[in-house]
Amino acid sequence: MTTTDYDVVVAGAGPVGLFLGCELRLGGARVLVVERLAEVDETVKAGSINIPSAVAFYRRGLLPELTAAWETAREKLLAFRPDTKIPPKFAGHFAGIMLDPDLFDDSGPAWADVGPAASAGLGVPQAELERILAQRAGRLGVEVRRGVELTGFDAGEDGVDVHTGDGTVRAGWLVGCDGGRSTVRKLAGFDFPGTDPEITGYQAVAKLTGAERLGTGWNTTDTGTYVHGPFPGRVLTVEFDGPPAGPRDGTPRPPVTAGELQASLRRVSGVPEVSVTEVVTATRFTDNARQATEYRRGRVLIAGDAAHVHSPFGGQGLNLGIGDALNLGWKLAAVARGRAPESLLDTYTAERHPIGAWVLDWTRAQIALMRPDRHARALREVVTDMALTTSGTTYLATRISGVWQRYDLPGDHPLTGALAPDLALADGTRLGERLHTGRALLLDLADDAGLRAQARGYGDRLDVVTARCPDRPGLRALFVRPDGFVAWAADTADGAGLPDSLARWLGAPVAAA
Repeated sequence: MTTTDYDVVVAGAGPVGLFLGCELRLGGARVLVVERLAEVDETVKAGSINIPSAVAFYRRGLLPELTAAWETAREKLLAFRPDTKIPPKFAGHFAGIMLDPDLFDDSGPAWADVGPAASAGLGVPQAELERILAQRAGRLGVEVRRGVELTGFDAGEDGVDVHTGDGTVRAGWLVGCDGGRSTVRKLAGFDFPGTDPEITGYQAVAKLTGAERLGTGWNTTDTGTYVHGPFPGRVLTVEFDGPPAGPRDGTPRPPVTAGELQASLRRVSGVPEVSVTEVVTATRFTDNARQATEYRRGRVLIAGDAAHVHSPFGGQGLNLGIGDALNLGWKLAAVARGRAPESLLDTYTAERHPIGAWVLDWTRAQIALMRPDRHARALREVVTDMALTTSGTTYLATRISGVWQRYDLPGDHPLTGALAPDLALADGTRLGERLHTGRALLLDLADDAGLRAQARGYGDRLDVVTARCPDRPGLRALFVRPDGFVAWAADTADGAGLPDSLARWLGAPVAAA
């Protein structure tokens, strides 16, 4: 590797690192992504995308590719279990308590104007998502180097020297998207407090014999929890006997063996004749729940599992990381390119840390309900009864979906801080289609020349669109940040507060010549 200057080096080419690289490139930054693995990791991991992630991908033009991947996954599922009914609405589970989509009421305001992402149903395997994002990174000109491991760095006031197995590169900023055992986080000295693990879990795709007596879906037993399906050979086990044996210093553990997986499956399921003849892919996991106290130290930042770890229940981890990347990408690109003050980066931790803390507690609550002791099982019965009501299902499904997420931003309008509604415009387009460029958007719904005049001087940082929205006659204007969240909105003609909001998020306007 020759020494080259970049605005940002991203460590890690998983979905979070790749999506961050794409967002940075949309913002004009020169990006290098380094990844120690030479190929995409096929280990079975996350398998679903929540509403904020689906909306983010839709607003970057990726929904067709992801929908095609989901259709392929559905075909495999139906080939394994032809009687499977794919629910038309989002449901999910809480601690293995399956939610009935027929009880789910999505008529509330949180689900209004979500757009095509609301019905996408994107059960996309993580490895496939990674391939889709890698292709997008290539189209955008993001440089991705696989088989190159970050070994250290020296961060100063004006940049970072990033050391890899192939040499050293100079960058303005470094972002660690290198997983729960993040080298970047450890070397930078981020505090990482949390709660210790109490479970050993396995998630695998394996070849099985004698599996006829295994229940399908989620199963709770006297010794733990196991999952069988939804496709051939997929199993998951949870045992409450402490974390896996082996090193705790970040040293990689040996691969999961067929005997190890088989022993766990037999103990939890109580089916002694089930055998694992071959492990196709497998991983261990725990409920270790930790979160960095801050996501930035000088010119070094962290995102995804590097910033927070927790159990995988509820499918929150991947989605939390995608949200980090969406929030950070445009901000860091603006600062790196000199278009916004460095203080803009302070909003990254302020906005993302509370959502990460919620996810950790959400997963801890599920662990509490999955314990095999009598107290936990009694509580599980109560929660199950509540979950089998319309209000209970709606509450749990709404929280799992992530549609409730918003930021505490300045302003009194009800839309401020929320994901922008995917408004259907009179010209046949939708708001989400106007965000493919990754730029901020000022949507003038009242053909107000005075409002548009307040947005002069932002050039290619801001798209200004004049349109009509028959479905929202009282809404006059929206200022939408590059990440799709509403920074300012108005129902009246005065436009008060817009210049301050534009300057806060986009920097100072350029004076007219």
